[in-house]
Amino acid sequence: MVGGRDRGYHRPMSFLAIDIGNTRLKWALYAGPRPGAHLLHQGAAFLETIDDLADGPWKDLPMPGSILGCDVAGEAVRRRVGQQLELWDTEPRWVVPSLHEGGVRNGYDHPTRLGADRWVSLIGARQRVLSEVGVGGTPRPALVVMVGTAVTVDAIDAEGNFLGGLILPGFGMMLRALELGTAGLKVPTGEVVDFPTNTSDALMSGGSSAIAGAIERQHRKLVKRTGAEPLLFMTGGAAVKLAPITELSFETVDSLIFDGLLTLQSHRLAL
Repeated sequence: MVGGRDRGYHRPMSFLAIDIGNTRLKWALYAGPRPGAHLLHQGAAFLETIDDLADGPWKDLPMPGSILGCDVAGEAVRRRVGQQLELWDTEPRWVVPSLHEGGVRNGYDHPTRLGADRWVSLIGARQRVLSEVGVGGTPRPALVVMVGTAVTVDAIDAEGNFLGGLILPGFGMMLRALELGTAGLKVPTGEVVDFPTNTSDALMSGGSSAIAGAIERQHRKLVKRTGAEPLLFMTGGAAVKLAPITELSFETVDSLIFDGLLTLQSHRLAL
């Protein structure tokens, strides 16, 4: 009995992965802490509603055997999530970027200052690169794009070295900046088209083209740096907006941060 609730169906090896972003918390419960583990349950909540997780979507979940989270929203939000996790007798752990972990070497000038979401996504991407080539194959470089409140475009080479990356404003930030800085300009919802003939489409197409151009530019630089065609992974809620305009081949991976958390927890338990 934990917290007054019957846990007769407790799965001691299950693993809860938590991704706290700037606007939402996403979570996924897996059958075990290893890449490719079976997904048991998943969900998301806006940060305004996370105080209801224990009495809401987490109420009837089996107690996880381990919990690992990625947080970019700050200490105050993390404390609120921690209070909800008191539902179970399992101590949560939170990712802090390091010099080397999960098959990736951190090339940031100050490794711990790299965003935890970027670090975990790089590890998830590296795991996907290695799983595609199999044993004895030659890994490829990768470009990892996260499209959310902000957009990041990060590069890793074929050996798993993080080379560096870009940070850009996301769609919402771009449009709000234009609205605030331009008299009389409001930001309605538009479509992405080649040659916009109205303000709504011009705004949306301009923001999309700016982000797509940054991705394509980094792609060319990574090809020049490594001499190989990189894999391109896109993740984040707004990634779908880039699909119609980028000419690069890419894979959309909604679970990239969860892939990274699974890899990290698997490596940590193996030590």
